[in-house]
Amino acid sequence: MILEHEIPEGSKLYFGASAKKKREIEQVASEVLSGAGFEEIVTPLFSYHQHQSISNERELIRVNDNANYNMSLRADSTIDVVRIINKRLGRNTTHKKWFYIQPVYRFPANEQYQVGAEYIDEVRLSAVLNRAMAIFERLHVKPLLQISNIAIPRKLSKLLGMSMESFRHINIEQFLSREIPWLTRLVYLHHVDEIDEVIALVPDEIKGELQKIKELCDALQYDHAVIAPLYYAKMLYYDELYFRVIEGNEIYARGGRYHNDDVTSVGFAIYTDALIEALSR
Repeated sequence: MILEHEIPEGSKLYFGASAKKKREIEQVASEVLSGAGFEEIVTPLFSYHQHQSISNERELIRVNDNANYNMSLRADSTIDVVRIINKRLGRNTTHKKWFYIQPVYRFPANEQYQVGAEYIDEVRLSAVLNRAMAIFERLHVKPLLQISNIAIPRKLSKLLGMSMESFRHINIEQFLSREIPWLTRLVYLHHVDEIDEVIALVPDEIKGELQKIKELCDALQYDHAVIAPLYYAKMLYYDELYFRVIEGNEIYARGGRYHNDDVTSVGFAIYTDALIEALSR
């Protein structure tokens, strides 16, 4: 029996102080991103292409249109934003910097509010990463920034004949048991001031990927950051430089460099709901 006051598990309800905090986060984000030259876009709630953005299609909430074609509720904004700008609005705008403030939905009824930004045809991750961290600073929040490069675990997997599962679960003991000096240094590499020493030790396949992390750190305008070169997350589009903003077990934001239709772009998403809970505490 469903009572009159019940709402679906996973859906969101904000009122009073929490609604005010949500509006504050969105206002600050809008001011920071607009001030950096980003324009706002609101994408359709329904999409034909979400299966290209979500690794597990069972998370999609599916419906059919009036011609019985499959579509789904928006489960991810990144690729839809890039596709709409490049394919649908291409003749109407040459602007490359866009932000959105909107929820995404996952099966069965999970609702997640996000603030996101995409810089299309841009390779410098710092161009959006510094804007994301400026939003947190305006909100007087100083979480930990973790910088990674997903290409490193992929190349190490082939180089060492290791399963990607070892990187997904960060099996440190398995790495150390190899007794490879440069691999041990990679395991314990956390600070950018140590990166040059490690670059000198690692195989050539890894040198360039570590150098990308170093260059990103050099362009960073935030001082509470660490490096996690072995971190791996299975993403359908982020495939190189990648970052997470974390506080304890909470993830406040993710972002990175990605490719779509031979166009390289950079972007991020801030998870508004987790941030609201943190600020309320």
